[in-house]
Amino acid sequence: MKSARCLLQLQCLTLVGQSTRSAAQYGALLRAASSRRAPPPSSPPHQVFRHFHSGPARPKEQPIPAEFVNGDDKKRDRSLVAHDDLFERVAREVKTKATFNKVVDVFIKNDVRRRGHVEFIYAALKKMPEFGVERDLVVYNRLLDVFPKEVFVPRNFIQRMFNHYPRQQECGVQLLEQMENYGIMPNMETKVLLVQIFGEKGHPMRKFQRIMYWFPKFKHVNPFPVPKHLPEDPVDLARFSLTRIANDRDAKVTVHQLPCTDVTESGEQITLPHVVGIQSPSQVELLAKHNPNRPLFVEGPFPLWLRSKCVYYYVLRADPTPPEEKVEEPFDPERCLDYPLQLDLDLDRDLGDEESFDVEDLDEGPVFAMCMTGLGEQAVLNQWISGLQEDNPILGQVPTLFRLDAGPRELQGATDTESFHHHGPEPEYQKEERQPQEEPEVTLEEEPRTSQRMKR
Repeated sequence: MKSARCLLQLQCLTLVGQSTRSAAQYGALLRAASSRRAPPPSSPPHQVFRHFHSGPARPKEQPIPAEFVNGDDKKRDRSLVAHDDLFERVAREVKTKATFNKVVDVFIKNDVRRRGHVEFIYAALKKMPEFGVERDLVVYNRLLDVFPKEVFVPRNFIQRMFNHYPRQQECGVQLLEQMENYGIMPNMETKVLLVQIFGEKGHPMRKFQRIMYWFPKFKHVNPFPVPKHLPEDPVDLARFSLTRIANDRDAKVTVHQLPCTDVTESGEQITLPHVVGIQSPSQVELLAKHNPNRPLFVEGPFPLWLRSKCVYYYVLRADPTPPEEKVEEPFDPERCLDYPLQLDLDLDRDLGDEESFDVEDLDEGPVFAMCMTGLGEQAVLNQWISGLQEDNPILGQVPTLFRLDAGPRELQGATDTESFHHHGPEPEYQKEERQPQEEPEVTLEEEPRTSQRMKR
């Protein structure tokens, strides 16, 4: 075995020696050939040629034309343009549902990958009230369709746990929250879009499930629902609002004056506001029993919100009745058969029981009538009081004070105020108040500051 190993080592050494010898011989031959090579006749004797070693071949970088550089800058500037400007540029003249859908189509066709879709959806949600599509379910589904499909779906439980693509999921939840704020219930198309975009376990899908659980429960919970589309006519809107405030089916709504435009003898055009009042039979009875020596007050305006509209109303009321003037009337046992209004129970009491109850009663005084008008001025409200005298003749004997606060702009327009001052003769009620009564000047010539101090 040892002799075989020695023979193999000797063979390897001989092979290595031969290879080194051949390499040395080959190098000597190259040096001899180069020494025999004569220099060219044109080159000077002192010039030495140098060999340049170049790397792998590569194309030279050509200069980029200026027009292409400017084009890239323009594209970059266009990408930085706010999406709000896109809505303004496309819908310059008319802002409708068709123009809103046109803006969405322009964004979708602009880029196949739909880069910047989150910013565009946020801008679209903000612009929806301006286009009047904030309550349109089709438009919300169209905005959901802007999201790329099957890109933000989590592939495993780890991605689902770590909120896969948080910005996109927050945008989807914000879209559903706006639908919830406007009372829009999603449909099956909304569910299919959410599953395609975020999967069945994403946060937007959870939000969709909560909406579909609670909305049907609260849909008919309000016993006095407000219609989605309120009347545009101010008289009809005032009639609906007063009926809702009164909460008495026997209350009578009276239109004392319709809004109209009149021309005076001098040729000046004036606009008269509407005056609508309401009064129930029980209020007529209370006003008939009122003490004529105690004044009445016209107060307002008080706001009432009906969905997105705010209306204002005025009340005719009196101060609380003094304790010495209160008269307890016996209850009618047949007035309410379901719930008795008075109970006479003779119960055995202990010596430590108290017969009196510590209950704090707050008496704000009776309200005799309410009205709504387009102009909250004393002259307009005088017409309302004059109209109430037909069913309440006691108003001709009771002094009336006006406690009017600074109303909104729509109730105190400068043009309407100036035009109404030219209205015809003085109301009859104002003439009746000038009869000899107790301090009539305070009733007729009361300044606003004085009335506000009285109210306080």
